Amino acid sequence: MKTTSLFKNVPESDIDNLIRTLQGRHITFKKDMTILSNLNNANEVGILVSGLASIIRIDYNGNRTIVSDIKKGDIFGGCFSDYMNEEMSVIADDESEVLFVEYDKLLGSNGKNNIYHVTLIENMIDILMKKINNYNKRIEVLNKRSIRDKLLEFFHMLEKEQSSSTIHLPFNYTVLADYIAVDRSAMMREIKNLKDEEIIKTDNRIITIIYR
Repeated sequence: MKTTSLFKNVPESDIDNLIRTLQGRHITFKKDMTILSNLNNANEVGILVSGLASIIRIDYNGNRTIVSDIKKGDIFGGCFSDYMNEEMSVIADDESEVLFVEYDKLLGSNGKNNIYHVTLIENMIDILMKKINNYNKRIEVLNKRSIRDKLLEFFHMLEKEQSSSTIHLPFNYTVLADYIAVDRSAMMREIKNLKDEEIIKTDNRIITIIYR
């Protein structure tokens, strides 16, 4: 739990007591069980203690798209979601243990009864600021007019974040098309054009930017 950003600057020896003060609940989920059925409407924070999980979206045709992975120590739920105005679910990919803490407990009297209340609030603000920064970056991408410009803007953002001209996409191409708000087939044609023009090279979700 020490690696979880919500508990940053809280001594490891005090984390268990802090969780008890906040009335945190540990729940184990079997593989393929639904951890949260609607991520954006969740009124509590979920922290993956062990196992693996995925954030998924199911469209009106019943097609299931994996939006992102959740790893040990990751936080999910409500305001901690990276996805605005989307109905998402969290599914266990393996037997997983999750710690749930209600927002009211974090922000209300339960939180104030422990010496790390201010630290928790500071950590939550830091997490939310990072989410806002992610939203702003997406807006920059969406403001580009063409599919090519949207792709290149996103690739250059990842290049800066990863400090390398060889970047790793954080999600698959179906989700990438949703992220930049374009048709997937049209996006894949543009990626092929970028490859043919030797602007990029691709190896599945690994992209090397050749020409700037």
